[in-house]
Amino acid sequence: MTDTDLASLLASGEHAAFHGKPAAAVGVLEQAVVLAQSQGRTAEVAAAGWLLGVALAAGGRYGGALTVLSPLVDAGRAAEAPPERRLFGSLSAATIASVHRQLGRHAVARASDLEALALSDGTGEAGFDALVGLASDAVGLEEADEAATRLEQARALIPPRTDEWWRQRVRLGWAEAEVQLLEGEADAAVDTALQAVDRAENARAPRHVAKGLLILGIAQVSGGTPSDTEHDSDPAVTLRRAATLAESLGCVPLIWPARALHGALVADEEPQESARSLAAARSAVLALAADLPPGVRAEWLGRPDVAALLEG
Repeated sequence: MTDTDLASLLASGEHAAFHGKPAAAVGVLEQAVVLAQSQGRTAEVAAAGWLLGVALAAGGRYGGALTVLSPLVDAGRAAEAPPERRLFGSLSAATIASVHRQLGRHAVARASDLEALALSDGTGEAGFDALVGLASDAVGLEEADEAATRLEQARALIPPRTDEWWRQRVRLGWAEAEVQLLEGEADAAVDTALQAVDRAENARAPRHVAKGLLILGIAQVSGGTPSDTEHDSDPAVTLRRAATLAESLGCVPLIWPARALHGALVADEEPQESARSLAAARSAVLALAADLPPGVRAEWLGRPDVAALLEG
């Protein structure tokens, strides 16, 4: 196979990971890794490996993602590692942090984000990913000042042209909304989340739309209302949209919180729909657990909100 074949595999895998169904990216990127290894293309091996980790994580295959990503971090931290290995080591560390953060392991995530920051030298897209991740870690640890500081540092890296860095701008919106919720500014969080949803829709990135809708729904549950009255302010509607879109994409990490919240919200008015949503949330939780290392699996299933969902 030729360089063109490798480039095509990488482009196809990246498109599926960010603009389609993550599961569709996995096989393509596995092929890209093997082909790049056979050609001795170390930069492409790292790029394909990172994208593969992203796709696996987005689909909820967390154990597989950690297995793929950890060696890339090790390669990035090696003495005299070339720039591309440091770059993908940093991106991989930030993706590992995202996995732990979504499992509620915010202190563990912070350690990985700090490593990502060190490998990136705090610059470029990798530096941004590390900094916005650190902001979200601080939100999870309820450290509002730290979250705001990291958010400002991440914001400073965004290029001035609005047509650049769509993914980073969307992620910045998510983190901004999280910080606003932590600070009790639910109305502002709703507006910020709506903007993130719009950006993701304009980028034709449905997975990012679903995540934005989830954050929007959480902000609405917290009592936030949009400044633009044309937007629906019913959190049950928003969370149903988030869950339905996540299900169509196979994004298990987004399905369980969207379905759990939706099921709780409609329990009194629509008990049958509530039961269906809660059952879907339980299935998603168990699907995530199935691909986790034993110790992490036990921690995940013992998390208070997860345990309460399973017991219900």
